[in-house]
Amino acid sequence: MSDLTYAEVSAKLQARWPENKMDPTLERVQRLTELLGDPQKAYPVVHLTGTNGKTSTARMIDSLLREAGLRTGRFTSPHLETVRERITLGGEPISEQRFVETYEEIAPYLDVVDSEQEHPLSFFEVITAMAFAAFADAPVDVAIVEVGLGGTWDATNVADGVVSVITPIAVDHAHILGTDPVTIAGEKSGIIKPGGTAVLAQQSLDVLEVLQRRVAQVGAQVAREGLEFGVTSRSVAVGGQLISIKGLGGEYEDIFLPLHGEYQAHNAATALAAVEALLGATEQTEGRVTAEVVQAGFAETTSPGRMEVVRTGPTVIVDAAHNPHGAEATAATVSEAFAFNPLIGVVGVMRDKDVYGVLEAYEPIMETIVCTRNSFERSMPAEELGEIAAEVFGEDRVVVRPHLVDAIDEGLRLAEQDAIAFGSGGVLITGSVITAGEARKLLVRKPKEAEQR
Repeated sequence: MSDLTYAEVSAKLQARWPENKMDPTLERVQRLTELLGDPQKAYPVVHLTGTNGKTSTARMIDSLLREAGLRTGRFTSPHLETVRERITLGGEPISEQRFVETYEEIAPYLDVVDSEQEHPLSFFEVITAMAFAAFADAPVDVAIVEVGLGGTWDATNVADGVVSVITPIAVDHAHILGTDPVTIAGEKSGIIKPGGTAVLAQQSLDVLEVLQRRVAQVGAQVAREGLEFGVTSRSVAVGGQLISIKGLGGEYEDIFLPLHGEYQAHNAATALAAVEALLGATEQTEGRVTAEVVQAGFAETTSPGRMEVVRTGPTVIVDAAHNPHGAEATAATVSEAFAFNPLIGVVGVMRDKDVYGVLEAYEPIMETIVCTRNSFERSMPAEELGEIAAEVFGEDRVVVRPHLVDAIDEGLRLAEQDAIAFGSGGVLITGSVITAGEARKLLVRKPKEAEQR
């Protein structure tokens, strides 16, 4: 019986140095994993970095590998509703009991490292070690591990990826990673390891040059979207899209992907290439990537908080886009997959993001923007967001509602009101992973709740 509750463990983790801060050293987490017996070396790792698309791609890789018969562990961040989402076994979040047990198993070693180092272990360093330990205990056949921030100095980089996946690189976390994609690419390229395979999603030529230089330096293999693999066709379908992919091992045609957006098709191609690279690397896994596995694996893919329809009548979409690159992809997807008239935006952002860039991406598709904020201290006050939005949208298209629940109600009211005159209204709730997660909590009925009603 555990001495601690799940809530107590969560509080202990949150009391540590927050994950939005970055100290460029692996010394603390290396010391911790060393004391734990280097659990990250107990299984092959697929390691992912990039600016956007990491979590969706990780979930696709997970689904494909499980369909191929492998037991998976997946570590992603940030979470939408519960920190347990970050550590999954067999596609499901780790249980509260196992989460507590894993923390208690590593807790004595946290005290040792904290006492030895100038700075104590951060929240992200601890939960990364928890994931590695949980995967080793399970045990898993393969771990899919998403970086928290950057690459070279990210706590997850104590693992050596057999396959390193780099999704499209753009500018985000500029105050930490750099103000241009080339500089950021240098940091993210650090996850490419000697003897491994780098799977590179489509990049700008200058970014690709940086990544290929790293591949050459460490003697890795490389698979590049648009050359060794890629999307050969795609068409919008009810509930998602129909895609065909040229993979590393062959052509896969007419795959139903239950996710919206061109970017998700590219994520799918990248995920498939990563799985092919991994399963072609060892004798016991050769031949597992069949057309049937690909069809079934993608059909089962979900990506909560990424262009997720959480309600109908009017349609409400929750999306975690939080930088201009992501917002542009979301805007294009809404225009392609839906015919909203009008579309009302409910937007809450973090104050350290490129807010102008995000709003400019949404201005052409949103009739009205309802400015709000999420519960995190780092979120921009709704009034301040409203002032910026007025510059981009014009004052007559901006509404301010400081509380998210009120903002959602206002968005629904406007969508229903204007749809009477114009057509089929919709609401897009976006601007931050936290905003998306808190909106899901308000709008998505959980299975237990549904059973009780």
